[in-house]
Amino acid sequence: MTRRWLRERRSEHYYKLAKKENLRSRAAFKLKQLNEKYNIIKKGDRVLDIGSAPGGWLLSIKEIVGENSIIVGVDVQTISEIEGVHFILGDITDSEIIDKITRISSEFDVVTSDCSPNVSGNWELDHARQIYLAEKSLETAIKVLAKGGSLIVKVFQGELFEEFIDKIRRYFSKVIVTKPEASRRKSSEVYVLGLKFTGQRD
Repeated sequence: MTRRWLRERRSEHYYKLAKKENLRSRAAFKLKQLNEKYNIIKKGDRVLDIGSAPGGWLLSIKEIVGENSIIVGVDVQTISEIEGVHFILGDITDSEIIDKITRISSEFDVVTSDCSPNVSGNWELDHARQIYLAEKSLETAIKVLAKGGSLIVKVFQGELFEEFIDKIRRYFSKVIVTKPEASRRKSSEVYVLGLKFTGQRD
């Protein structure tokens, strides 16, 4: 199954395009498409990217916000250095990571998260693990977002999906669930956009 999945992935349009354009991952197209449609990340924004490896989203973010901005990436895996980007090697579930993030910038305009667990093949387990990462991304966003800020977070659809959406609605004035064209059709992933953070921290 793994070999077949890899063959299908390599044959995909966006996988080929990422290779052609020397991008770090096809996921970069997902963020670009989301931002082109909803205009969430703007020039000069301070952006925190959770689950940054291999760095595709960070490069796209840098392209959007320009040189005179603050970009912070966090991941348990290291990435190749990107000029102008602060990278923190660590687990977002570790409370000390928040301190490291806020030393760079006390607030952010946008938090992005494309986190995924290591897929086990057990759908219920993978779904639960991914929701856990999405919840940790939300918790981080609540701590560091400026009032009026936005969150982009990947979520796997499943039994726990609606409960997670309800949590996001507590903190954002508008919530959008969408799937960019670059996402694989068969994938259960969607992206949840939390817009206009209310400033509520509890």
